Amino acid sequence: MRQYLELVDAVLSSGIHKPNRTGVDTISSFSEHYEVDLQEGYPLLTTKEMDGYRWNSMLHEVCWYLSGEEHIRNLREETKIWDAWADDEGRLDTAYGRFWRRFPVPEGSARLEGESWPDESHQWVTEEADGRRTFDQLQYVIDTLSDSPNSRRLVVNAWHPANAADSTLPPCHYTFVFNVQGDRLNCHLTQRSGDTALGIPFNIAAYSLLTTVVANQTGFEPGTFAHTVVDTHVYCGRGARSDWYADNLDALQSRLADVDERSDYLDVRAWLESEAPAEADGDERLDHVPGLLEQLSREPRSRPTLDVADVSIDELAYEDVELRDYESHEGIEFSVAE
Repeated sequence: MRQYLELVDAVLSSGIHKPNRTGVDTISSFSEHYEVDLQEGYPLLTTKEMDGYRWNSMLHEVCWYLSGEEHIRNLREETKIWDAWADDEGRLDTAYGRFWRRFPVPEGSARLEGESWPDESHQWVTEEADGRRTFDQLQYVIDTLSDSPNSRRLVVNAWHPANAADSTLPPCHYTFVFNVQGDRLNCHLTQRSGDTALGIPFNIAAYSLLTTVVANQTGFEPGTFAHTVVDTHVYCGRGARSDWYADNLDALQSRLADVDERSDYLDVRAWLESEAPAEADGDERLDHVPGLLEQLSREPRSRPTLDVADVSIDELAYEDVELRDYESHEGIEFSVAE
């Protein structure tokens, strides 16, 4: 997908060297934005393999979000993507779908004077087994799209400040807004932090699927998926490998500025691998730059299409989604910085 490759080039070409909590340093760029027209096909990347177990993982993760579960016990059977941040019983101290479908409603002294909150009879409020009340944000959006499609309040929020302050990994893609233009349903996702090589391809696929599901359920055509990432970063290794980037980022970016054709990115990669110290044993592929340069050298192939059964968000299952006519270049391996 052209927009993704432009994002990769922008981060590598203009980013700065920046450390972070993982201990694996990054090349980081501030506030990157792109848009994808979903009428042109489903934007699953074709410059590396995204089908097979990757597709399986993403699709089961979306169904898990929609379930509103706060644990990964069922998700674990299909993907290990969340294992590093869950406890032994599979519980997460933060979870996207839990807040999408079960955002906590303050009660009693937790409510400040003058605030407005729904009572227990409200159509989107549910009483949990322990007596707490929660609000179904996503169902609110779907019902509002049916009754008031021109609303500008179609917001779903996965960020609770108090939870985020104490969470092992607070939500990265933390809020999204639906907006109708004519007969098209558009979605804008805001993300505080985005791993360009590993995370963002999944974000594109997941939220484009979600937009399609909600559009189908509400009678609209899928429109534009727009994505703003505040800290857009490429991991570049640690130790001597990362130090090399800190000292030579200007040289790398100068070579990227001279690229005229896709094949030129392979020359940049060859220069990098000849100049940079090897990654330490156990750190292989924590440097994502070479793999992304490989992707930049590849011509995107035609987008696949997506068939989604006419089911509600409560019923959507893996079997309800079919990917058609997907062809890609071979896979590229990246290691996860945890």
